[in-house]
Amino acid sequence: MASVSDAELKKMSQDERVKALGMTTEQLTGKSLYIEFDPGAEERFIYPWAPVVDFNKRVELDTDKLTTREVNKKIRELMSEGYGTIVLQNPRGKHSLGVGILSKLNLIVEGSLGYFGVGLIDGPNVRINGRVGWSCGENMMAGTVVVEKNAGSTFGAAIRGGDLVCKGSVGSRTGIDMKGGTIIVGGDTGALSGFMMQRGRMVVCGNAGKNLGDSMYDGTIYVGGDIKSLGVDAVEKPLTDLDKAWLTRKLKQYELLPSKGVDHFKKIVAGKQLWNYDNLEPTEKKLIL
Repeated sequence: MASVSDAELKKMSQDERVKALGMTTEQLTGKSLYIEFDPGAEERFIYPWAPVVDFNKRVELDTDKLTTREVNKKIRELMSEGYGTIVLQNPRGKHSLGVGILSKLNLIVEGSLGYFGVGLIDGPNVRINGRVGWSCGENMMAGTVVVEKNAGSTFGAAIRGGDLVCKGSVGSRTGIDMKGGTIIVGGDTGALSGFMMQRGRMVVCGNAGKNLGDSMYDGTIYVGGDIKSLGVDAVEKPLTDLDKAWLTRKLKQYELLPSKGVDHFKKIVAGKQLWNYDNLEPTEKKLIL
């Protein structure tokens, strides 16, 4: 490859720089799509050890004098007895409650949770009638989590699927390392939300803090209010009719649809300038950053 000076690189478009630096992509061949799930085989959508529960079978559990370990153990015992609706009373902000639930369940929390609430879940529907601390819904795989009040930082960290909803405002780094699913915030979100986002959708009905979508690889962020600043490689794109239809349906589902509709939302996606970041020369990295 011929040597290219910094001055010449600055005059080039991004596509021309990529070609000049030898970072052209190669079309992969010989790959086939492996279908892991058959929609007609219901048994393959659940874990073989998951208990069979009845949503109409309801029980209330007073957690006031129980430790976190005791509460989580009791939830599993109740599920093994067929209880499909479990109400946790007096949680008192305990940390790590309701984690690792890998089956269908209606879990209702009458109060607030501490850090790492309902993380590592795959299937349950959770309603929290209070606040939550850091990292609520971390590594969530499937199901729904609805928080009626506010949430702390790293809300939905590394989420992979399902709907994670906070009707109030959340802290910084919302959806950090997000790999799928949907995060919805009824209020504002803090700085570095969507940092290193890889897939999925994030909806912020209010304002967004600094460096929104910083270093995002893929996915989409919708913001209804003001954006303090965009992060590295995050760009705004026009809102399409499909975007508007999806936003309307999703926000209406959780009673968060603004009275003026969704036409005012901004759409943020990856500029995809950093996809070949590791192959860049130090001088080229400076030009992008």
